[in-house]
Amino acid sequence: MEATHERYGRAFAPGHVTGIFAPAEGARDPRARGSRGAGIVLSLGVTATAAFRPGRRRRLVVSSDAGTPLPISEEAARHLAPEEPGTLRVHLEHALPIGQGFGMSAAGATATALAVGALSDVAPRRAFEVAHLADLLGGGGLGGVAAIAGGGLEVRDRPGIPPFGHVLHRPVDRPLFLGVVGPALPSPRILGDPMALARVAAASPELDALVRTPDLATFFAASERFTDAVGLAPPTLRRTLAALRWQGAWAAQAMFGRSFFAMPRTPGARSAVLGWLERSGVRAVEVAPGRRGARRLPPQPF
Repeated sequence: MEATHERYGRAFAPGHVTGIFAPAEGARDPRARGSRGAGIVLSLGVTATAAFRPGRRRRLVVSSDAGTPLPISEEAARHLAPEEPGTLRVHLEHALPIGQGFGMSAAGATATALAVGALSDVAPRRAFEVAHLADLLGGGGLGGVAAIAGGGLEVRDRPGIPPFGHVLHRPVDRPLFLGVVGPALPSPRILGDPMALARVAAASPELDALVRTPDLATFFAASERFTDAVGLAPPTLRRTLAALRWQGAWAAQAMFGRSFFAMPRTPGARSAVLGWLERSGVRAVEVAPGRRGARRLPPQPF
């Protein structure tokens, strides 16, 4: 009887917060669709572990610590599964909440694609394309996969996954606060609302200036104005953003979530922000920016 051996793949993809964006759906090739925009890549994200055991029938099992269905990651796994029959298992671990604008959909799809692709020696570029298409067509986001191919501050000046799209990356050496002030806000509902997308498009004229000057001050100023103009933040979040700005921090809504990202402008402002968070009871965590983008990791069993 012929022995069968399980083989493994593993990958990490960082989370990401978008501060400003503009949809761009016109391209015929979906690899060139998505959005122009800007955000910050995070050091926390999603780790995916994949295992494949040859067998008589094809079977796919996707699980996660979140305990919820992950159709976008499942779609990415299905497209890159080994051609031979057998059981493919993928397990995802999320370091940030799902549905709060922290890029968990894009990170999950990318980590899954890289991990599953490793089982059949699929090139990383192909894995990124599959993740982008799964996220875009599955309603998860409009450019998160392209954003997390690198680290730091990212500015998507041409929509789509590279080389169709183009992303500028600049290092960020200061941590930021991430906080949640309400239940999850699923992206597909907003991305399918023409009125919401019209407000988004009308609120994003500062992208051209950000492409010319891709630095933190320009990014946060544009993100704050975008948050205020697009009007998707509920009252509790608006009050939280106002308080954080009063304490001396840049603060904007993480698109799309009942959540915020904030960066104190000075050491004194950081102390003031920490004190306000403790007094107010707002749930927040201080996170370092990601220095690198999504990548494969040494494989291990699970």
